[in-house]
Amino acid sequence: MPERKSLLAIIELGGYPNLMPVYQRLGFDADLVTTQRKAKAWLKKKQPDVIVAEYNFQTDFRDRSSNLETLAAVLQRYPGVRLLVLYPPEHEASFRQCREHHAVWKAIPFPVTEQKIEQALALL
Repeated sequence: MPERKSLLAIIELGGYPNLMPVYQRLGFDADLVTTQRKAKAWLKKKQPDVIVAEYNFQTDFRDRSSNLETLAAVLQRYPGVRLLVLYPPEHEASFRQCREHHAVWKAIPFPVTEQKIEQALALL
């Protein structure tokens, strides 16, 4: 029997359906955390096949422009992990700049639907 794929979902903002049933239906062992700090701790113990994270642009961050920069720094140690990012269309320009510096496997603009997630993850 093939080994199940692993997925870490990082939900900091939400605003879309509960996607855990979709991940499980697609054959993932899925875990959920609600902060980048919890994700970093989780990644010390496990290495997922996929991480689904939200892009949260923040102009008040002191040394970065988004939450993804912390995650991207950690993922440099795990080059095989695929990062699927959910982002608000109004922040597309800043997200594009972020993608120039950090590896993003796929990106889905809001509104996020089960169908868009299934299409992105179906071939894994």
